[in-house]
Amino acid sequence: MCRIAGALRTLLPLLAALLQASVEASGEIALCKTGFPEDVYSAVLSKDVHEGQPLLNVKFSNCNGKRKVQYESSEPADFKVDEDGMVYAVRSFPLSSEHAKFLIYAQDKETQEKWQVAVKLSLKPSLTEESVKEPPEVEEIIFPRQFSKHSGHLQRQKRDWVIPPINLPENSRGPFPQELVRIRSDRDKNLSLRYSVTGPGADQPPTGIFIINPISGQLSVTKPLDREQIARFHLRAHAVDINGNQVENPIDIVINVIDMNDNRPEFLHQVWNGTVPEGSKPGTYVMTVTAIDADDPNALNGMLRYRILSQAPSTPSPNMFTINNETGDIITVAAGLDREKVQQYTLIIQATDMEGNPTYGLSNTATAIITVTDVNDNPPEFTAMTFYGEVPENRVDVIVANLTVTDKDQPHTPAWNAVYRISGGDPTGRFAIQTDPNSNDGLVTVVKPIDFETNRMFVLTVAAENQVPLAKGIQHPPQSTATVSVTVIDVNENPYFAPNPKIIRQEEGLHAGTMLTTFTAQDPDRYMQQNIRYTKLSDPANWLKIDPVNGQITTIAVLDRESPNVKNNIYNATFLASDNGIPPMSGTGTLQIYLLDINDNAPQVLPQEAETCETPDPNSINITALDYDIDPNAGPFAFDLPLSPVTIKRNWTITRLNGDFAQLNLKIKFLEAGIYEVPIIITDSGNPPKSNISILRVKVCQCDSNGDCTDVDRIVGAGLGTGAIIAILLCIIILLILVLMFVVWMKRRDKERQAKQLLIDPEDDVRDNILKYDEEGGGEEDQDYDLSQLQQPDTVEPDAIKPVGIRRMDERPIHAEPQYPVRSAAPHPGDIGDFINEGLKAADNDPTAPPYDSLLVFDYEGSGSTAGSLSSLNSSSSGGEQDYDYLNDWGPRFKKLADMYGGGDD
Repeated sequence: MCRIAGALRTLLPLLAALLQASVEASGEIALCKTGFPEDVYSAVLSKDVHEGQPLLNVKFSNCNGKRKVQYESSEPADFKVDEDGMVYAVRSFPLSSEHAKFLIYAQDKETQEKWQVAVKLSLKPSLTEESVKEPPEVEEIIFPRQFSKHSGHLQRQKRDWVIPPINLPENSRGPFPQELVRIRSDRDKNLSLRYSVTGPGADQPPTGIFIINPISGQLSVTKPLDREQIARFHLRAHAVDINGNQVENPIDIVINVIDMNDNRPEFLHQVWNGTVPEGSKPGTYVMTVTAIDADDPNALNGMLRYRILSQAPSTPSPNMFTINNETGDIITVAAGLDREKVQQYTLIIQATDMEGNPTYGLSNTATAIITVTDVNDNPPEFTAMTFYGEVPENRVDVIVANLTVTDKDQPHTPAWNAVYRISGGDPTGRFAIQTDPNSNDGLVTVVKPIDFETNRMFVLTVAAENQVPLAKGIQHPPQSTATVSVTVIDVNENPYFAPNPKIIRQEEGLHAGTMLTTFTAQDPDRYMQQNIRYTKLSDPANWLKIDPVNGQITTIAVLDRESPNVKNNIYNATFLASDNGIPPMSGTGTLQIYLLDINDNAPQVLPQEAETCETPDPNSINITALDYDIDPNAGPFAFDLPLSPVTIKRNWTITRLNGDFAQLNLKIKFLEAGIYEVPIIITDSGNPPKSNISILRVKVCQCDSNGDCTDVDRIVGAGLGTGAIIAILLCIIILLILVLMFVVWMKRRDKERQAKQLLIDPEDDVRDNILKYDEEGGGEEDQDYDLSQLQQPDTVEPDAIKPVGIRRMDERPIHAEPQYPVRSAAPHPGDIGDFINEGLKAADNDPTAPPYDSLLVFDYEGSGSTAGSLSSLNSSSSGGEQDYDYLNDWGPRFKKLADMYGGGDD
């Protein structure tokens, strides 16, 4: 440290001169920032503070010089600030932690803008005897001297070297703040200067690591540094006068953090996985492990070395692997890697810094797992030299034998998976071998049918290999080859017809009982004594029969080529052949009879119905012939008209157009409309030929100019089919039945109405047995009917002028009233009124009528009826005699009324 200080003292004057010259040459002017130049001001004081003692200066930077700033302390009881920024003690007190920090505020009096800065007071350490004797020497940095003018010329006074960096070890234990260097300007003899430092670590994040005494220029570090976070700090030192004017150009101070070995190596992974093939030679690369150290990699603190601490298992050698101590590459150093013996090795790897120094270096460990991968160094070997199997004949996709092998390689890998092949004994390729993926067994399978009568046994030669070739230098042993003996089992096979189908040619019209052919089957089982019997399986027209023993086929009906069961002149019949084996087997065969045509069908006219006009022109009828035979027994045809009846040739004429068509025309000028049946003689070209008289139904109708029928009876003339007539008759019958049922129902309903009793038994109360047909509600008040129309208009009496006490006479009184109240008379009641009054008089003249006429009350219709009352209480007389015997003539339903009104006094 002393050597560094001496070098700095030697270089500082030259460095100051160079910096000053650079500033003067460039003409740079430092930018001014309003406010406190420092974030924290610090002062070191003795234990006792006296009243009025100046502590430190917190001069405010007033760039434009026009601001009027007023200072204020956050602890006004202890500290005050003068206008020049000098801080004084207000009272005497011992310095303690509660006074260690306070704030100073600066406020512009005009704009009220406010700034603040922190002030930290620390106690001056007590001097030991050793320190008194030999005070610590602090390096001093002097600002480079500036150029001065002499006789109008610039004169460089002195040239300094560049200030070397300050090296500061990380993780220093202090005490803090720890003085680093003293910054001084040689102009402090004439001026009162203030020093400050800027840059990351001072006034920029991370702030507060470096502080400077503004009075003395002492630069200090406040806490331990960590090189792994920041390895270098670049600060700038400033010197200004009490007015904040820059008196020196800033100087750069570089602080290098010296690395200490405070970090252990760290592996990128705690567990490393690698592979190496078995049988690898020494020097085979396996894997690389890597560790990192946060310390300086260019120093011993970050230089790592690797080594293997242990290997498990230790067979076949305890040192199967080695590691490059600088790169971490792991390689093999011994032979004998065998997966079948050791499948995995576990290595403990150590990384040590300080170039692996076991005494001073820091170490860490990781695990390396090395898997020995399989190579095909073990061929598959059969567990037996001969395998046996059997298979029924004519069976395919049947497993005959199961071949088992052993392989020491890793299961379910290409070096273990077996592939089988047949090397001999199967020239026709009737067998195949598939590999079971789970058990690795070989499954011998039949892929083509085997005939017992041809081959009774097979001896196959099979070989087993792996999916990948064997490793170099390893040969297949004899156990990789085996034989398979397959026995074929005889089974009862189906008889078969040959040929199938069998085709024969035969003329149609063959009579029943004719032997056509012999249709027999063969039995493939030559070594079995079996009998075959025949049956008919399909005979659509039932024309044939087959002999069950010898297979002779005989006709039982006439063969007809024109039958609907014959398609394209071929008739198909199917027969069944069955043996008597165990189990019995059967086979089918088809007999195809190609029927040759004979002239057995006469031609017919086509179409069978036609229409033409009443006059010969403009219509003609084109006809042809229909013959179910084929050439040469069909066309060309000959067309002619018969001689009888004579009207045919008199009315019609026929002209042959060609061998298949003819034209029928009216011979006369006019033929009355109607339906005519015209017989036509048609003869085919067979040998001998066949003729036939066919009837052509011709509808003669009235036609328009285009030759189209226009008469209304066109549909009738065409005639209705039997089905249509039956449908029409059924509809008519159903309609009549419905009408009849409706009439019967109406009559029955009328009878039920007439059967209802109008009166009830005499022993019952009459008023309690009035038949109630409907509930009419409020009567006339409820309806839209105007009953005033039943009488003349002048008879209507408004309710407003109705005398008090007058009510409807059909109402039953609820208290005693005169027996015959005065009834209001309506003048000129009209015809309906006369009818009602006559009924009223008849009731009044009935001496046997019970009081209140309760039998006449059918329903209560409400108050205010415009009709007069029919009550006998308002009758003009009650003593008249009247004969009611005529009611007995009305039938039993009126007998009750006759008894009531015609029975005399009782």
